[in-house]
Amino acid sequence: MMTAFVETLDRLTKPAVLVEPGDGGSVYCLACANHCHIRPGQRGICQVRFNQDGTLMAPWGYVAGAQIDPIEKKPFNHVLPGSHALTFGMLGCDFHCSFCQNWLSSQVLRDDRATRSVNTIEQVNPEELVAYAVRNGAQIIASSYNEPLITTEWAVDVFKLAVKAGLKCVFISNGNATIQSLELLKPYLSAYKIDLKSMQEKNYRELGGKLQNILDTIQKAHDMGFWVEVVTLVIPGYNDSNEELWEAARFLTSVSADIPWHVTAFHPDYRMLDREPTSVDALTRAAEIGQEAGLHYVYAGNLPGRVKSLEDTFCPFCSTRLIQRRGYTIGEYTITAQGTCPKCGKKQPGIWTDDPKTVNLGGMGYPRRLSF
Repeated sequence: MMTAFVETLDRLTKPAVLVEPGDGGSVYCLACANHCHIRPGQRGICQVRFNQDGTLMAPWGYVAGAQIDPIEKKPFNHVLPGSHALTFGMLGCDFHCSFCQNWLSSQVLRDDRATRSVNTIEQVNPEELVAYAVRNGAQIIASSYNEPLITTEWAVDVFKLAVKAGLKCVFISNGNATIQSLELLKPYLSAYKIDLKSMQEKNYRELGGKLQNILDTIQKAHDMGFWVEVVTLVIPGYNDSNEELWEAARFLTSVSADIPWHVTAFHPDYRMLDREPTSVDALTRAAEIGQEAGLHYVYAGNLPGRVKSLEDTFCPFCSTRLIQRRGYTIGEYTITAQGTCPKCGKKQPGIWTDDPKTVNLGGMGYPRRLSF
């Protein structure tokens, strides 16, 4: 079955853009910071980019998942709150996280149990994907589920048409980016959600990456003008010490105190089944550390209704509540059409609607899976 799966995926490819030639028909992949040196007949670490007779091939022309999500599910709390995002994903990842909650998508060709993902593949072109988004009332189109950096060329071809159709484009990524991939995305991408999984180099080595690459991406993405939000999945006994949380919060503050930091609750999944779920107290402690470190916007996620005001957005200047949330549903929205606090008039960083009356209050707060 694995051979047939590989053949199916390999047919759904195009020559890559993010590549440099090497010697003897080899190539250097520039999609992620692993910078794989791939010889003819070999694959990159992600397994889905491969060298075919001296040409680097990249995934193109399919999705392994596509649905309409609340933007808060990504999570983005400062990007058109209450709006719908058509989220699409492919297969494969440059990391191999033992706690991955999307492992059926991310670990194909690396874990035999993930081969069932072949049954989720739907061939589609960028025009159909964008038309699907517009038809279903999405204001945003998001590349997610697997690691979108390794399928950047496909995302860019979708995003080009999405921007023309008036949609915002966002990435939900592990942040293991290169300057080349960021520059390729720059004309189309509005917002970039980055996972900061740990502040320990040894942890990132176990995942298949390097901590400094992620920190560099957060800094570069911010400097390039992307709206950046950062997520840390708080895992008991892995990255939840006060010292490590302080280090993460201080780093983000050094880039910009306006970067929203989402500390989210872990539940046992994939190969990490030996930990307890994150408690309310642990998540609250993590959020309070972020606030004490000077971050203006800190959110606690994955425990809707259990973390009090840590789901809400407050003005950092006058403490007025601007957005009230429960899970992925918006209950109240008071940011003005100019993106300011209605009480003190201070500008609030983010991507806001210029017509607050259209914000979807009390929405369903869950995804809608539709067919093409």
